[in-house]
Amino acid sequence: MSADQEDLDRLDREDEEERDLVRPPDVNQESNRSATRLELFFDLAFVLFVAGCADVLSKNETVTGGLKFAAVLAVGWWAWASTTLYANRFDTDDAIFRLLTLTGMGGVIVMAASADQVTGPAGKWFALGYVTLRIVLILGYLRVWRNLPDTRAGVRPYLIGHTAGAVLWLASLTVEGPGRYALWAAGVLVDLLGPTLAARVPDAPPLHMEHLPERFGLFVILLLGEAVAGTVHGLHDGAWSAGVVTTALPAFLLAAALWWSYFDLSGGAAKRRLVQEGGEHTRQGVHDFYVYAHLPVAISLAAVAVGLEHAIAHGSDGHLSPGTRGVLGAGLAGYLLSAAVIQSVLTHRYRAALIWPGLGVPAIIVIMVLDLAAPVLVGLCAAVVIAGVVTGIRQHRHGEIRVAKV
Repeated sequence: MSADQEDLDRLDREDEEERDLVRPPDVNQESNRSATRLELFFDLAFVLFVAGCADVLSKNETVTGGLKFAAVLAVGWWAWASTTLYANRFDTDDAIFRLLTLTGMGGVIVMAASADQVTGPAGKWFALGYVTLRIVLILGYLRVWRNLPDTRAGVRPYLIGHTAGAVLWLASLTVEGPGRYALWAAGVLVDLLGPTLAARVPDAPPLHMEHLPERFGLFVILLLGEAVAGTVHGLHDGAWSAGVVTTALPAFLLAAALWWSYFDLSGGAAKRRLVQEGGEHTRQGVHDFYVYAHLPVAISLAAVAVGLEHAIAHGSDGHLSPGTRGVLGAGLAGYLLSAAVIQSVLTHRYRAALIWPGLGVPAIIVIMVLDLAAPVLVGLCAAVVIAGVVTGIRQHRHGEIRVAKV
């Protein structure tokens, strides 16, 4: 049989499957599983959510504002990650799965619209949006429970965690002030236990180790896109003055270098362990660490976006405010530290990770302590990350780190 005929037969099978609007969920076992169009459409709502979180920090560049920003983003990140973990295993792309996903997307839209007002009356809408995502996942896992009896031990922790989390968030609607946020935190913490407990269940449904790093890589792209948007907004708000333009150029180079650093170095090294070296260790916590370690990556990159936007907008000023330097410095140092930890823990090549991204952390801190004009400060930050990328490429060429394409 020719290759063309095989392709036609495959398309015929796929067309026949598409005619069945409702199909029972099944464990994904495709060797080349990749992100679907529905997943990419779903991510669009999170683009808006991250932008809403950025507004929280943009309006209040203080420690209090930073903690509020990090907490709100952490809730949204977990909403995205938990949805991704379900789709990674059980996405059959039938009508019910699509309707559940689109309903969850509606919940994300509500969260995005209220993200910068969670401490006000809109906080109840934020909670309802999050609960909507929990209900969608509960219904999804109940479908799996009904149709795949062999997976019940593995999905039970998710069902318990998502249900308990939803109950706590619903209870928060009756509480005002700090008590509400305490219930939110408790709900997320209970929810977070699901993946960890499920990974320790014998014969639990396996994660698809090609799809997982692709999805988390796409979320990193989403965050870096916010940095590019920050460059655009900074140029617009700064009215294209000479200082603004000369700050925007290294800001874009910095965003590009962060992309290169993650996808060709730290993220690639982590994926290699996840896909090629996981084996039995994957069930003992490798993928748990991989998933949870991306939370500080997400918070840090979103902070970088806010810092760059403000630095560009004030590029013509003599110096940047302590708040802007703090946000940009904390974001960059936090990302580099997170990347160093991910790379070192998952590859066990600590010396290479210490050299880069590790040494980038104190370098960024020193730059932020100096009271420099925006073009100089952002330019030095870009130089550090670019030098780190060159160092990482050299390490790769000499076999000091090994990576897989993300």
